[in-house]
Amino acid sequence: MDPSVLEATRLWTLAVPTVSAFVTSLVREFQERDDVLQETAVAVLESFGRYDPAQSFVGWAIGIARNQVRLHFRRKSRERIAFDSDAVDALARAFVDQTPHDPRLDRLAGCVEALDSRSKELCRLRYEQDLKPASIGERLGVAANAVAKALQRVRDRLRECVERKGMEAGA
Repeated sequence: MDPSVLEATRLWTLAVPTVSAFVTSLVREFQERDDVLQETAVAVLESFGRYDPAQSFVGWAIGIARNQVRLHFRRKSRERIAFDSDAVDALARAFVDQTPHDPRLDRLAGCVEALDSRSKELCRLRYEQDLKPASIGERLGVAANAVAKALQRVRDRLRECVERKGMEAGA
């Protein structure tokens, strides 16, 4: 699979709760809300090449969701629009401003970087390519149970590393 698609999917998965809350705050009907969220996901993936990694992905995705909400209300113009464009913009800014950056993610990235190459490869296969232990075992020529145990040991090391770095940082 294309690495940019994997990265877009990973970032989208992390952003979905906030983007969904934003869309939910504007679109009341469940089915319509689900449609807007799906249209947003498609637009995010189609537009990912224009995303600037120096900026907040959540903020960028909320900008796309804001446009999708506007399109939704335009299509429903036969009904009364609940929010005007300025209100939608203000709400989008509020959601972006409220999205906290979790320092544990930075610590986790450092911990993953410090892993040996085999452990990194296991993580890549499991979490980037979303392979199950049985599939990883087939690729590497080891039993699925051995892969599952190795992944558990890697997760334990990562958790300990993140906790240690947090204590060192005084968090």
